[in-house]
Amino acid sequence: MSQDTERTIEFEFVRATENAALNSLHWLGRGEKEKADFAACDAIYGVFDKVPICGEVVLGEGIKDNAPGIFLGEHLGTWQSGSPAFDIALDPIDGTTNIAKGMPNSISVICGAQTSSSGTHVMKNIPSFYAEKLAYGPRVVHAMKRLGIRQIQLDCPVDEILSVVARALGKRVSELMVALLDRPRHNKLIEEIRQAGAALRLLTDGDITAAVAPSLPDSGIDLYIGIGGSPEGILTAAALKCLGGEIQLRMWPRDQAEMQEIDALVGREERCRIYTTNDLVSGDSSIFCATGISDSYLLPGVKVIGNTAITNTILMRARSRTVRYIKAVHNLDHKTIHLRSDRKDHRI
Repeated sequence: MSQDTERTIEFEFVRATENAALNSLHWLGRGEKEKADFAACDAIYGVFDKVPICGEVVLGEGIKDNAPGIFLGEHLGTWQSGSPAFDIALDPIDGTTNIAKGMPNSISVICGAQTSSSGTHVMKNIPSFYAEKLAYGPRVVHAMKRLGIRQIQLDCPVDEILSVVARALGKRVSELMVALLDRPRHNKLIEEIRQAGAALRLLTDGDITAAVAPSLPDSGIDLYIGIGGSPEGILTAAALKCLGGEIQLRMWPRDQAEMQEIDALVGREERCRIYTTNDLVSGDSSIFCATGISDSYLLPGVKVIGNTAITNTILMRARSRTVRYIKAVHNLDHKTIHLRSDRKDHRI
């Protein structure tokens, strides 16, 4: 029954991210990231207002920069009696700075995990804005087990991590491609990776695509490492649960005040804990859906040609380990998007 429910619901996730991408496209390159974010949120609300689920947002966005957002605790779906319950995690636009500047690497992403009748959440909410992250693909996971290679950890020296990943993939360290955010906080890490001999892909924004990329066979990315948003880490975990990859995550307080706040909330031991994929998304249910807005490692962006718009979406499900790439051609003379802001259908 639970599998049938997921199979019925999963394409509503596709409609939501497609509509978010299409509705925010007008703001690509216009320097208005908050207006783009609002447009994406409005479209997602509009889709889920008609979906027969009891969806609770356990991981939203917008809090970090006071942008418009769909926030923790909000309800998505019709919430009719007897409807299946889902934890929902989302980022209407991962890469808002990129969309504002007309740059690559922005996507709309939604994840869901079906919950039991007890109402226990299966997606972890991490009470820090940022986290240390290490993500690698299923080939590395399987090779470490098969070859008896020492399991890599966030605390391992960078050269050791690179050496293990290279051995697992049958490569030399000099052949590895590592992705991370281009931030001053990563200067030492960048230097260590280059000294070890690996190549780098530095990102300006949007680390979900880069953290998922090592689990995709044709991405050209072998490893993701660095400090990024905690919500993005949970969204990544939902994808890697479907792909068989692994993410390790540990809270990274920005200052002493945030550290004390987190310790008061969950305790020092929990703050220092290294979470894995199954810690972040427990159970066997996970749906991950993302649509490209501008081109990224994960997906091509929206392309408008005459009166048509072409979208590219990735849809994954953990129970079946199915990964679908969905290319949709939308006729703009007929395509409408339902928006919550006025409860009406709109042409793009």
